[in-house]
Amino acid sequence: MLGAGDDRRWMAAALSLSERARGRSTPNPNVGCVIVADGRVVGRGWTQPGGRPHAEAMALAQAGDTSRGATCYVTLEPCAHVSPRGPACADLLIASGVARMVIACRDPDPRTDGDGIARLEAAGVAVLTGVGADGARRAMAGFLARQQYGRPHVTLKLALSLDGAVAMADGRSRWITGPQSRAHAHLERARHDAILVGRGTFAADQPRLDVRLAGLEHRAPERLLLSATAQPGWTTLAAPSDIAGLTDVDHLLVEGGAATAAAFLAEDLVDRLLLYRAPVVIGGGRTLPDIGLADLAAAHHRWAMLDARALGSDRLEVYERVRKD
Repeated sequence: MLGAGDDRRWMAAALSLSERARGRSTPNPNVGCVIVADGRVVGRGWTQPGGRPHAEAMALAQAGDTSRGATCYVTLEPCAHVSPRGPACADLLIASGVARMVIACRDPDPRTDGDGIARLEAAGVAVLTGVGADGARRAMAGFLARQQYGRPHVTLKLALSLDGAVAMADGRSRWITGPQSRAHAHLERARHDAILVGRGTFAADQPRLDVRLAGLEHRAPERLLLSATAQPGWTTLAAPSDIAGLTDVDHLLVEGGAATAAAFLAEDLVDRLLLYRAPVVIGGGRTLPDIGLADLAAAHHRWAMLDARALGSDRLEVYERVRKD
């Protein structure tokens, strides 16, 4: 008999698998799935590039007949709609004979939205929801932002000195942070569908915006430019709000520079902050321009810290936008 601690442990494993698909599964959510029988994993899966196969289909194919009577852990409610690209996962799970489903989050897609759970329960499968829900929502933030806000989930990356400068007074910013921070930033690039810079950064640095980590070079995101003037080889957006029109982009990383960062903050389009803080003092350097705050009180209670860690001599801080909706 599996207890609550076992459910949390196996759901954590499913969440880890879901992270493998982040930035690769769009337009489908990056789901993770683990099938457990007699205390051991008999099947595991995560959404494959381009959105198919789904995590459940991958795990069931691996489990085979051992899925009968097993418990399936999945980070999102199994889909209930038949697609030209494949059958409904709820039907596959019922046919497999799983006895119990543990589901982190309900699927807000109107084609499923509770129907997957209802179909499983009607077939006699025991269903438990809400285990690992916060972790699942963060892992699938891109898909959920698209469903809720009609735009990608936006992460803003800033490399800062101790006195808050993002560059020298003349605009030079290579390199404020050390190699460990830069390697982590490349890992973040690999976890996003697209990466955006402003015209100033483009002109000053001619950035490649690729992923320079061994084994992840193929994970380079689409390159976007915030500019009033189109640039060959780049997807150009005239305003931050234009991100709503991006197709197949659910996870967007904004890397700079200062004016671009301020523009996204001013329009309240940033959902996650990555602050790489280096142990240097610049003095007189460039900081963020005005982001439209009416008074200091409006700046409080907008951000919640999710993580903080050392990266070599630097410090990484991760914040999440606190939203009421």
